[in-house]
Amino acid sequence: MRPTRPLGSYRRPSVVLATTAAALLALGTAGCGPADPAAAPQSSASAPASAVTGVVDIRDPWVKAADKGMTAAFATLVNSGDADVTLTGATTSVSPMELHEMTMKDGKMVMRQKEGGIVIKAKGTHVLEPGGDHLMLMDLRQPVRAGDALTVTLTFGDGRTQQFTAVAKPFTGAQESYAPGHGAPMPSMSGQPTTSPAS
Repeated sequence: MRPTRPLGSYRRPSVVLATTAAALLALGTAGCGPADPAAAPQSSASAPASAVTGVVDIRDPWVKAADKGMTAAFATLVNSGDADVTLTGATTSVSPMELHEMTMKDGKMVMRQKEGGIVIKAKGTHVLEPGGDHLMLMDLRQPVRAGDALTVTLTFGDGRTQQFTAVAKPFTGAQESYAPGHGAPMPSMSGQPTTSPAS
């Protein structure tokens, strides 16, 4: 009787241990099996997004604060690639947008839509600035107040797009006006404290 009892008592824990180990092993295998295939597509799906760098490097983006009418967004566009890049369009949720340039007409500096887009040369830089090329926000649907952050989506000639965020700043310089026939005269962008943006 005595030899059987220790055997039975030892046998029972070893059976429990074996069963527990088998269950843990099965659970571990089951956990690793489906998780790995699910994890693999996720990492491969997110890899392109994180690996994709912008078409251009967008530095110091900002937009002129304005209550209504029109305003403009600016930035420095840096092309690190070996081929020229052409910016062909821009969009934002607060208004339609156009690519504009400043040019001389009849002895006056006027603003007009930039034909053919804005070319950023290979290994080059193109500055969007007041009094020069810029992204024009037309017919604002809501005020753009100092401190507001606008998301702008750029479209390039090859179909690629790129987003950036521009923070609104008060600015009263560069009083552009439209070329005749292009649209209504440019409303004044003044009325805000004169603050030159950091370049």
